[in-house]
Amino acid sequence: MKYKRIILISLAILIVGGLWYFLRGEAQTFEAIKVPVLRGDFEINVYTSGELEAKNSENIQGPQGLRLVGIWNAQIAELIPEGTVVQAGDWVATLDRTEISNRIQDLETELERLETSYTQIMLDTTMDLRNARDELVNLRFNYEEAQITLEQSKFEPPATIRQAEINLDKMERAFLQAEQNYALRRRQADARMQEINATLTQVQRRYQNMLNVLGEFEIFAPKDGMVIYRRNWDGSRVTVGSQISSWDNTVATLPDFTVMMSRTYVNEVDISKVRTNQPVEIVVDAFPDRRYAGIVTEVANIGEQRPNQDARVFEVKIQINESDTIMRPAMTTKNTIITHVEQDVLFIPIEGIHAVDTLAYVFKDAGARVIKQQVITGLRNDNEIVIREGLQEGDIIHLTVPANAEDLPFTLL
Repeated sequence: MKYKRIILISLAILIVGGLWYFLRGEAQTFEAIKVPVLRGDFEINVYTSGELEAKNSENIQGPQGLRLVGIWNAQIAELIPEGTVVQAGDWVATLDRTEISNRIQDLETELERLETSYTQIMLDTTMDLRNARDELVNLRFNYEEAQITLEQSKFEPPATIRQAEINLDKMERAFLQAEQNYALRRRQADARMQEINATLTQVQRRYQNMLNVLGEFEIFAPKDGMVIYRRNWDGSRVTVGSQISSWDNTVATLPDFTVMMSRTYVNEVDISKVRTNQPVEIVVDAFPDRRYAGIVTEVANIGEQRPNQDARVFEVKIQINESDTIMRPAMTTKNTIITHVEQDVLFIPIEGIHAVDTLAYVFKDAGARVIKQQVITGLRNDNEIVIREGLQEGDIIHLTVPANAEDLPFTLL
């Protein structure tokens, strides 16, 4: 029993000793990170993500006469898949014909009514004028009879002659009035016919315009190319179910891939640095091993609120100088806009700069010891800062704070 207890105690001591050996605390040591002061061109950049698009493209447009026929919006019923390569004259899209078909039916009904009215008025006018002409002929006969009666009564008593003269005068006035009335009725009939004919012609023209516009609801490619869906102001694509308006009837586009651009948006903090004609380095996300040079061509003057973004951004367009067949619209790009370059200056990582109040300094190796060296800084970018005074090219500085930093000597300029 005593022997067993001795064995258990020995095992416990070994276990505790092993745990102490493997889990014992080791004195923490800090490895100093040092870098040399570099000389060269110092760049200040703005980094953005963008989307490729063609600089020039031809729009595939819907019907041109929508406003002429009073249709303000039309829905896309069918649309060729995006990215399809088409030839001139190939089918691209079909618009919903429901509204224009209903209007054509209404016009057809109105045309039938007007044509019937035109025929009826023409028949009524013909009969009315024929009766007026017959009446005029009868009055002419009566007038001639009165003339004969007056000539035969010249040997009759004066009263009889006078009566014959009065009858002749009445017949003359009746005949003249009938002639005037006939002329007025004819002018009135002409005016009625012109009015109904003008209304009929107007409706016929509207009907023909409707038929012409209906024929344009089948949309075809104006030339060879790849179909790319048009984007709305909010970035959404115009596709099946979308509406096109009579003011903007573009259904899709045929881009010219010879000159590509990257459309990007810069936040309001950095937009003051961006100017036209600034150089840009572009990388297409799908091909990260290829780099392209570009230039800023447009900078928006007014910011906008983009979806899923809290701050306002400004649209910037970047033209890519090279042409590459792998580039396609809507590909994502990473753009580095070089907003400023200082040539032949000294610079170090920002982590190497320390400050006490307004005094900037670095930890610099000076032989076998480390000192606090005062420096005067210049411009900075996201990672580095320019050194105006206090250091020379090749000096070694510390990015980590030495353990005895408070005791190190301070060297002022």
